[in-house]
Amino acid sequence: MKLSLVELATVTPGGDKPQALQDAVNAARQAEDLGYHRIWYAEHHDAASAASSAPEILIALAAHTTSRIRVGSGAVLLNHYSPYKVAETFLQLEALTPGRIDLGLGRATTGPVADLALRRDRNTPPADDFELQVQEVLAHFDRRFPADHAFARLNPTAGIPTRPEVWILGSSGTSALMAAELGLGYAFAGFINPGGATRALLRHGAYAGHGGILSVSAVVADTDAEAQRLNWSRTALMARLARTGTAAQVPTVDEAARELTQAEKDAPTVITDGHWPRQIAGSPSTVRDQLEQMVKATGVEEVMIQDIISDPQARAHSRALLAQVLDVTPVSPAR
Repeated sequence: MKLSLVELATVTPGGDKPQALQDAVNAARQAEDLGYHRIWYAEHHDAASAASSAPEILIALAAHTTSRIRVGSGAVLLNHYSPYKVAETFLQLEALTPGRIDLGLGRATTGPVADLALRRDRNTPPADDFELQVQEVLAHFDRRFPADHAFARLNPTAGIPTRPEVWILGSSGTSALMAAELGLGYAFAGFINPGGATRALLRHGAYAGHGGILSVSAVVADTDAEAQRLNWSRTALMARLARTGTAAQVPTVDEAARELTQAEKDAPTVITDGHWPRQIAGSPSTVRDQLEQMVKATGVEEVMIQDIISDPQARAHSRALLAQVLDVTPVSPAR
């Protein structure tokens, strides 16, 4: 299987957003050296725990400092933006690093105030027109507007011979068939809705004729016990977000240990009685076994890892252990 990474630019305990953003750029270099296939940057707004609010900026920096790994968005929240602007931005990224840019498109709310601040038109209620927006982005890429369309005269592709690879991201399965019908790749957020992953990805694969990407939250350490312990930070962060909203920050493992109940600490981090966990944690062999089961069930060709680990060194070690146990091919790029 191909191994990839989705990076949130997590703000570590005691750290700040400038350092988190620099760590996110450095993650691309580490991932490339380890043999990861691609790295995507998320889009989060009004979040104290995550610094990646403008993935296109991180994409540009990461692509400039690497030479092989694919770099993209996971995802641009298209419901907030002009398709033309998104098309122009990613064509420019493609022009700078041809053949390595992914445009991952998604839709999500970011909270009522942030949604209003991001809204394209504040004079009318927001419309659920995601599929039309995606089609408009593709029409700009391929110049497929009818001759009498107002946008037919626009040519953002002028002088740019290649196009970004376009993916649809989802967590409910509703966009799986749309992605297949449009000939696009599909990535499912298994860390949000693990129970819906198999049906959505099989549905896309049946119509598209190829597998998509399964994105999972995973923590790898030298032992199952240590991985379970490191995973407490993410568990406690989710609880903090539920209690206090976007001001929640990532706790240390010790802070998480004090905040979580024993039941929360002991929550399954492997497939149990057929139910997939929101978070996988374990030794390299344990996590490999879980991912292999998930790949077999969904028919995907690629797994993308999200890893919210409070200690940057432990996070880097987790990524290295996973690459090693999955036997991805390390690359030493010439920079």
